[in-house]
Amino acid sequence: MNAKIKLLLALAAPLLLHNFSVAQAPNTLRLSLEEAQNYAVQHNYTLQNASLDVKKAEYSRWQTISTMLPQVKAGFDYQNMCGYEMHMGGFSIPMDPNGTFSVTASLALTGAQLVGVTLQNIADSMTNINLKQTEQTTRSQVRSVYVSILVMEDIVGLLDSSLANMLRLEETTQQSVAAGAAEQIQADKLHVQVASLRNSINANQRSLQMLYNSLILQLGADVDSKIKLTTPIDEVLDIKKLAALTMGGFEIKDNYNYQLLEQNERLSKNNVTMAWMDFTPTVSVYYQYSNKVYFGDEGMNMTPPNMVGASLSVPLFSSGNRYAKIQAAKIDYQENKNSRQQAEDGLRVQYNQLCYDLANAIETYQIQKDNLDVTKRVFDNTTEKFKYGHASNLEVTNASTDIITAQSNYIQAVMSVVSAEVALENLLGR
Repeated sequence: MNAKIKLLLALAAPLLLHNFSVAQAPNTLRLSLEEAQNYAVQHNYTLQNASLDVKKAEYSRWQTISTMLPQVKAGFDYQNMCGYEMHMGGFSIPMDPNGTFSVTASLALTGAQLVGVTLQNIADSMTNINLKQTEQTTRSQVRSVYVSILVMEDIVGLLDSSLANMLRLEETTQQSVAAGAAEQIQADKLHVQVASLRNSINANQRSLQMLYNSLILQLGADVDSKIKLTTPIDEVLDIKKLAALTMGGFEIKDNYNYQLLEQNERLSKNNVTMAWMDFTPTVSVYYQYSNKVYFGDEGMNMTPPNMVGASLSVPLFSSGNRYAKIQAAKIDYQENKNSRQQAEDGLRVQYNQLCYDLANAIETYQIQKDNLDVTKRVFDNTTEKFKYGHASNLEVTNASTDIITAQSNYIQAVMSVVSAEVALENLLGR
């Protein structure tokens, strides 16, 4: 039996070790842009807090509603007068220990409670709008970082290719110097350009790692996760789709900021009604059941077992306090109404400006993309000519500098497109 067990363990050991190593390996997330956005919606901590705010607002609403529903409480009261006797004329009455069990049901209604439910419903709506706005912001941030990573990876690949060409040129030139066919200064200049390209690559790789770290935080993923992006840059930057954003028109009620302003206006309007409720009466009713028990001889029980009651409280005079409160609420409502109308005009102007910004960014992106392609071909052509002595060292240096400048301009152009697109989509409520 022991031999069989040893044999099974020997056969299973490699498999167990493999599974253990897989379990210990960092988790790799292969994500398209849409998958990354959906992942963030499910795991982003800021968005999770916004979802919890919605639940909290719902509980607050029920707290307000519950104040208009019957309230029931039970109690038990015990009394012991330590052998005291009550003397009345020629006889005495012992005051035996006793206990009273009671149940009280009460209900109180005011106008403020009714308006309070309406106010809480508005607060619920605002919390839901905030949740949608937070989701929109999260998706936008993920998109921006996602595109930045794709662009940076393309640039690093381009610079790696250019560095490989420069290294070959440096080696060839150094051989020519050794053979006496070229001067050392030419090799030194190429060495400086190689160092410059390598420094640019290292800087971009560090920026790339920072972007991946930022994406992990946006996604709410494990900090040790490895991320592989699967959507190509050309699919993300769909120029025709982006250009269509500027031609779809603007429905202002889809904008989340405008929706919040509308709800805030409603809230201030109902606050005026709430101020008026200080003039309304308060009505309350109650029912109480009591059962008194003596622990000893039966005493004199003067506690009625059943009791009902009602009250009506009417406010009469407050030295102008309530009137001033109403007027202040009216002013606040008018201010919110003015703010909403002003924001409406501002959002329409902003839409026109953002459409212009996106169109301009797309044009600049197309120019810089073509410029990067041309600069790359010029660099390759110049390095090829340099091999055969048809181009000077200065021309190679200039071509190398131009390609670094072109990649910087290209990155800036791409990010301008993404920034303009995100700003316009956020304005449109998409």
